[in-house]
Amino acid sequence: MSASGSCLCGEVNFEIDGDFESFYLCHCKYCQKDTGSAHASNLFSSVANLVWQSGQDKIKTYELPLTRHIKSFCSNCGSAVPSLQMNDKLLVVPAGSLNQDISIKPNAHIFTSSRANWEYGLENIKSYEQLPQ
Repeated sequence: MSASGSCLCGEVNFEIDGDFESFYLCHCKYCQKDTGSAHASNLFSSVANLVWQSGQDKIKTYELPLTRHIKSFCSNCGSAVPSLQMNDKLLVVPAGSLNQDISIKPNAHIFTSSRANWEYGLENIKSYEQLPQ
């Protein structure tokens, strides 16, 4: 598999060559804080290669002390971007940073004991294809 991705402002661009082995939706409190949402959606690979096309100098990485929580992001727009973790043995790619659809589906929700209390029953609320009038 080959995929391309970027940040929101377009300063950071990258290519991924290789397969993703897993796709997790993480509901831990750390992921809620750093996404501002109910969960993070990350793809994981120990075999894929990451090639920065542009903007590598714009990337900042934050490691939460005393945890394994790491987030890399564009210093211009704040968008999450891929990171190499575990001594560069694990590539973590925010699913929303990719420029095209992917065929892999999430394997599991993880850290569900930390789920936001407002996340339950979302399938029962109205949905709109665009901003409601």
